[in-house]
This record gives sequence, C-alpha cells and structure tokens, in this order.
Amino acid sequence: MLKRVFFLLVALFAFTIAEAQQTKEELQRRQQELQREINELNATLGEIQRSKKKSIGQLAIVQRKIAKRQELINSIGRDIRRIDDELFLNEREIYRLNKELDTLKHQYAQSIQFAYKNRGSYEYLNFLFSAKNFNDAVKRIAYLKSYRQQRETQAVAINKTHTLLEERMGMLAINKEEKTKTLSSQSEQLKVLEEDKQEQAQVVKQLKDQEKDYQAQLRKREKERQDLRRALDAAIKREIEDARRRERERIAKQAEAAKKTSGNNASADKDAVAAKPRNAEPVTGGIAARPKENREVSAFESTPEGLTMSLNFEKNRGRLPWPVESGIVTGEFGTHTIPGTRLAEKNDGIIITTKAESSIRCVADGEVARIFDLGEYQGVMVRHGKYFTIYSRLSSVNVSKGQTVNAGTVIGRNAQNLDGDYKVEFLVMNEKGANLDPETWLKRR
Repeated sequence: MLKRVFFLLVALFAFTIAEAQQTKEELQRRQQELQREINELNATLGEIQRSKKKSIGQLAIVQRKIAKRQELINSIGRDIRRIDDELFLNEREIYRLNKELDTLKHQYAQSIQFAYKNRGSYEYLNFLFSAKNFNDAVKRIAYLKSYRQQRETQAVAINKTHTLLEERMGMLAINKEEKTKTLSSQSEQLKVLEEDKQEQAQVVKQLKDQEKDYQAQLRKREKERQDLRRALDAAIKREIEDARRRERERIAKQAEAAKKTSGNNASADKDAVAAKPRNAEPVTGGIAARPKENREVSAFESTPEGLTMSLNFEKNRGRLPWPVESGIVTGEFGTHTIPGTRLAEKNDGIIITTKAESSIRCVADGEVARIFDLGEYQGVMVRHGKYFTIYSRLSSVNVSKGQTVNAGTVIGRNAQNLDGDYKVEFLVMNEKGANLDPETWLKRR
C-alpha cells in the first residue's frame, strides 16, 4: 500500500511538472514572437524617421508597437502567475514531504528500537520455541523475515522521499530566481511602453500642428482609393460578363455536339436541345457538379477549373502566404481616425510598409485578370475562381493579362509613397465587389 501511494505521488508530480513546462514553453515562444515583431517595427520606424518628418505611417507603426508591447507585458504577467502557481505547488509539496519524512523516520525509529530491544539470540529463540506447533513456528519465522523487510522498505522510502524533497527545494529556488528575472523584465517593458506612448504623443502633436497639410495628403489618397475602386468595379463587371459569355459558348458547343451525334433524327435533336444545360454539365464538372453544400451560384464557378480555384482559396483562409517577404501593416482594413485630430483614413485592404523595391508575390494560384495604370502607380488583379486579390502601389509589373500564376509568383515591385517610404496595398474581394479583410485570409506571421 505504501509503495502504491508513493508511486502515485511520483506520477502526479511528473504530470504537474510536464503541464507547467508545456505552458512555460508556449508563453516563452509567444514572447519571442512578440519581441521579434517589435524589433521589426523598430527597424521599419528607424527607416521612416530618417526622413525627419512625422507621418501617418509613423504613427501607425508606433501604435502597432504599443499594442504588441502591451501584449508582451500581458504575456509576461501570465508567466508570473504561472511561476506563482509553481511556487505554491512546490511549497505545498515540500510541506507534505517534510511531514511524510517525519512520519517515516518516526516509524523507522520505532522499528529499530523494537529490534534493538529484541536483538539477543535468546529472545529470538524464545519467540520461536514458544510456538504451539510446527506450523505456528513457520509462521513466526515468516513474520520475523517480513518485519526485517519492512524496515528495509522504510529505509528505501525515507531515502526516496528525501531525494524528492531535495528536488522540490531545488525547483523552489529556481522558481524564485525565475520570478525575480521575470519581474525585472516586466518592469523594463513597462518603462519602454511609457517611452512608446510619449513618442506617440509627439507624433500626434506634430500631425495636429500640420493637420491641414496631412488633410490634403489624405484627400489625395482618398481620390486614389476611389479611382482604384471604380477601376476594380468595372473590371469585376467585365469579368462577370466574360464568364457568362464563355458559359453560353460552352453550352452552345455542347448542344451542337449533341446534334451531330444524334444525326438527323428530329426527335433526338429536340431532346438534346431541351436537355443541354442539365445533361452536359455533369460531364464537364459545371454548376450541377458543384459540392452539395449550400453555395451561392457564381458565374466564375461554371467550369471545373473555376470551382476548384474558389474552393482552394476558401480552404486556405487564414493560411495564405503574405505578398511580401517582410513588412509591417501600417494601414489596417476599414476606416480609422487619428487621435487628437480630425484626420481619418479609409482602407479597402491593408497597407504594408516594406523595404525599397521589395518583390510583391501572388498569395494563391490563379489567373491575371487585369493590369491597371493608376497614374503614379500600377496595380494587378488576380482571379482565384470567384475571389480576387489586388496588388496596388506598384512601381513595375512582372506579369501580363491572362497569365496563369501560382502562389509565390512575383507580381511586381512596390513604389515609393508620398511620405517617402515604400508601401504596397493588398486587397481581397469577392465576385460581388465586396471588400474582405485581408488579414483574416493571410497566415499569422
């Protein structure tokens, strides 16, 4: 019974340590990721600051850095709570092991004292010869043997408990040292957070002082956004018309083929014409061959290729690669106001600040639908079934209309922005022309 309890305690101890270690590794991995993102933000911010001019992009980076640092501080706080939990468990286990060790030592001392009092051969022989019969004598010999084995077991249990106690005390010391370092790290991050907030206040102040100048820049950007929006709406409309035209031509060819195979039989011709949208599509994988789930009919999914591209794009939601190798999102999806000013910016996609002349890559397999000339910039639209990805603010384009592209194909290179830095605008749209938040489609970096 004693052995069973002992092994159960050892197993519980091992499980608790493994669970705490897993949580510790997860927290430390996330903290390393956050620190890496903060370092990237600082590097990008340093490049922007070389222009010696505060900008909306600089404010976006500072705000993002504050958010990441706050998340890092929160993660460190969770790490401290984890250490406190381990400290509590170790202190409680040390208390329990001390109590158990005292009990084992007391029991062992009693058995040793009893053995000492009965150490003489006379007492041993007297205990055996006082047996009533031979069987009773055998039982008494077995009892003495088991009593001796019990003392040995007690000694082993004392040694093992003492070893566990030393291990727990060592872990307690490590926990205390770890907590001291973690508290120091948290304190440093809180100081840096205050510096980041002061930097944010300075950028906001300068933006507010030069609000008229930035308002003019935002008006220009808004005009660019509307121009791109009109171009995209027109392009999607033309894409829909082309898809419907191709579908009509496909059905007409199927009907013509059905007429030729049926000969001059008038009744057979009549049946083929009547059945053409229904009988032909299962063969070619058209609309009738689409999955059974409740999907809205789209002209872009009337062919097996179009349907496959749509399904693949949907399947990889949240796992698509980023269009740039490295960069920082300085313009998030939607409308955002700048604190302390009347400045507001609307983005139909996301704005990514990158290094100069960075390669912009396609995020999924598809076909180049349109290439736009937007005056100062160029843009590329890629069709993925009923979805579209758009890469704007390019200085050059490496693809051509109608070209089949894969995930990773270089679309072009980014152009210099009004603020002097280099950015690319990335959008995701569906066949209805609705803008979708690109960050929900891209994998976590």
